[in-house]
Amino acid sequence: PRRCISTTWRAAAIDGQRVADGVLEGVRRDVADLKATHGVTPGLSVIVVGARKDSLKYVQKKEQLAEKLGIKSTKIALPADATASQLRNVIEEQNSDPDCDGVLLQLPLPPHLSARAALLAIDPSKDVDGFSAENIGNMCLRGGRPPLAVPCTPAGCVELLQRSDVA
Repeated sequence: PRRCISTTWRAAAIDGQRVADGVLEGVRRDVADLKATHGVTPGLSVIVVGARKDSLKYVQKKEQLAEKLGIKSTKIALPADATASQLRNVIEEQNSDPDCDGVLLQLPLPPHLSARAALLAIDPSKDVDGFSAENIGNMCLRGGRPPLAVPCTPAGCVELLQRSDVA
């Protein structure tokens, strides 16, 4: 037989802009502290393949936000007909670049390119989206090593709920 548990629920308005402003201010302070304390400017490399308007707009917004936060942002644009080898070479260059702390591959890729292969080529320590097998695996294993990065959208939802005292 099923048991019914009575629970009282309450609706709560969430001020997403307030939460976002707080998160971004914290990041801005952390970046400024890194610069002041260690002389380090975090670097983000965004790789975009092709000229999808939505992808280019999204990348432009990332660049603008990085600038506001004091993060060095580098956009690497490849043509839509770039080969898998060309894309892999760009990823490998960013993996070995000491000025690049994070690599973000803008998806979707053109149909002739494998997103899986490209994502697997990104060094897990530079995997901004948290899509590498190592980061996903660590995220799923309880009590194991924490992931170096977690996928942005679910992490953002959890952060929003926590900062709003909902979760």
